[in-house]
Amino acid sequence: MLSILIPTYNYDCSALVSQLSKKAEELNDGFEIIVADDASTDKEMRNRVSELASIPDVRIFMNKENKGRAAIRNFMADQARGEWFLFIDADAEVPDEFSLKTYLEAGREADVVCGGVIHPEVNPSPEATLRYRYERNADKRRKAEIRRKNIYAQIATFSIMVRRTVFLAIRFDEQCREYGYEDTLFGSVLEKQKIRVCHIDNPLIHIGLEPNDVYLHKTETALHTLKRIENRMQDHSALIKCVSKLRRWHLTAIVKCIYKLFRQTLRRNLLSCHPSLKAFAFYKLGYYLTL
Repeated sequence: MLSILIPTYNYDCSALVSQLSKKAEELNDGFEIIVADDASTDKEMRNRVSELASIPDVRIFMNKENKGRAAIRNFMADQARGEWFLFIDADAEVPDEFSLKTYLEAGREADVVCGGVIHPEVNPSPEATLRYRYERNADKRRKAEIRRKNIYAQIATFSIMVRRTVFLAIRFDEQCREYGYEDTLFGSVLEKQKIRVCHIDNPLIHIGLEPNDVYLHKTETALHTLKRIENRMQDHSALIKCVSKLRRWHLTAIVKCIYKLFRQTLRRNLLSCHPSLKAFAFYKLGYYLTL
């Protein structure tokens, strides 16, 4: 049996649940879809989640207090009945070629299966140019053949299937209450435990792209998260590796100085209609060094 687990917060995932319910008809061993609303502040969104209970094989949970990104997923796993847990983010869209059966077939060879993520060919929102450019550039490195070259560094919890016994033994780290680096941290645990991981091309489409100012704030939040867990991320974060080199070469002070001088200029670019990915990379480095 497959348990599809969808955490949501102030997001309408009704279309996603409907799409997955139809896709699940191809399964022979049964399925369930669990949706957990993590104390959304938007009453309309909470009402829409509540309405999903009328769909067969869908169970919903409405939290009164926000648990955080990791804890809500652990909570859903505790409620699930399936042999496999398929975690899917609420802001996903199911393309026609997506197959749940493909996930389960890959599970014959591994304990964790990563299907991948892609983004729309056309930017769905003119206000989301920064996130869209960043993700579309990253999509070039998200084909399964590329992810397989470094399997533990390419974990994406946006759409990931984990064997029940394996997940309940490791779980998501509940230090990750806010946005950022839960994927990388989970991958480091899988590597440490030497858990078998399989990467396949069975992606979902990420459609929840935030406006530039919201995404920049989320990025800063993620960097605070990274700072808290820096000691655990030495071998798993490209940014931490870069920072370590700068420290060895005694260049951090120079980079921080340049960042502080041009911070406002960088922000104006990143919040514009034509943000630079190079400016974004330097902004993240400089912001991290000033924490």
